Amino acid sequence: MNLLHIAALIAAIAFAIGFIVLVYYIVTTLKSVRRTLHHTANTMEGFEKQMEGITKETELLLNKTNRLAEDITGKTEKVDVLFDGIKGIGYTVNQFNDSLQKLSDELQEQANEHAAQTSQTIKWGEAAIHLWKKYKDK
Repeated sequence: MNLLHIAALIAAIAFAIGFIVLVYYIVTTLKSVRRTLHHTANTMEGFEKQMEGITKETELLLNKTNRLAEDITGKTEKVDVLFDGIKGIGYTVNQFNDSLQKLSDELQEQANEHAAQTSQTIKWGEAAIHLWKKYKDK
């Protein structure tokens, strides 16, 4: 064998060893990537299950919120009717107060107009009562 064949054999062995080392590191890296992807898949599966639970709870909460909003709307409408009724009562009371004020003003006016006659009538009434008592005592 000559020197050229020995050099080619050494180069082929070096190339084969280098290729085997390269394949070993690639296989090791791919196994590590496989484990990482497996863990990622498990994590995503757990996350998906948690999201399903959160989605169900969120849906239930949204349904309860909608029912509560409908209930509040219904009660608000009932309270609006009550306030309308109270407003009507207030209007009626104001009219009644106005009527009483007018009546009071008219009575005051008539009392002022007939004050002299009223005073004279009261005096005559007192005199009549006084005479009646005297007559009764005798």
